[in-house]
Amino acid sequence: MTNSRVIDIEKANAELENQPAEKIIAWAAEQFGPGLIMTSSFGAQAALMLHLATRVVPDIAVVFIDTGYLFPETYQFAEELTQRLKLNLKVYSPAVTAARQEAMYGRMWEQGAEGMDRYHQLNKIEPMDRALRELKATAWVAALRREQTDHRAGLRTVEVQDGFYKVHPVLGWSTKQVHEYLKKHELPYHPLYEKGYKSIGDVHSTRPITAGMSERDGRFGGLKQECGLHVPKSREENQSREGSAL
Repeated sequence: MTNSRVIDIEKANAELENQPAEKIIAWAAEQFGPGLIMTSSFGAQAALMLHLATRVVPDIAVVFIDTGYLFPETYQFAEELTQRLKLNLKVYSPAVTAARQEAMYGRMWEQGAEGMDRYHQLNKIEPMDRALRELKATAWVAALRREQTDHRAGLRTVEVQDGFYKVHPVLGWSTKQVHEYLKKHELPYHPLYEKGYKSIGDVHSTRPITAGMSERDGRFGGLKQECGLHVPKSREENQSREGSAL
């Protein structure tokens, strides 16, 4: 375990099942201390978790992975929320610039699943690994919801991924609940949300969706649902999770 603190995962999940998101975040803050971080892609509904988390832990480090290929609206949205919520924002970018990547490997997102895996490793996974190390993270809060992807449907409130604890306060929330929370607190959606972009990532791998499609259908050209940040890198850990029907 990367974090020296050992948590009884089964007990934690039993205690936190069906608890309010704020209580789950407060539990995480008590258990993991100042090393508790969160991530945000500043996507469609990013204001939800940013507002929830900072109400409980105002100075929590918010890791923003800037691939260099985000929509202009995403950068503007990130700045708006950073100012409004007084975020302790930590921006991490790839070690290899976008220009150099394209010179060396071409447009990886057009090279099928293998090219996309390389793209995600360089632009998302490596910067996130670096953030976890440099921030001395003890645990990671993420706004994953079960209804978003098949992988997320099998998650629990508290998990372990690649040696780090991960906490999912809104795992059981529906899109309707998210909308009601944003409306209640007068929080904005991403500017592209009303144009049909329900899940928003890089410019080249994000498309608007139409009626009958799920939120993630507009991502990655339909080749995959996850970018790799929220999936165990270890084949054994991934198989173990799938085999236990978690």
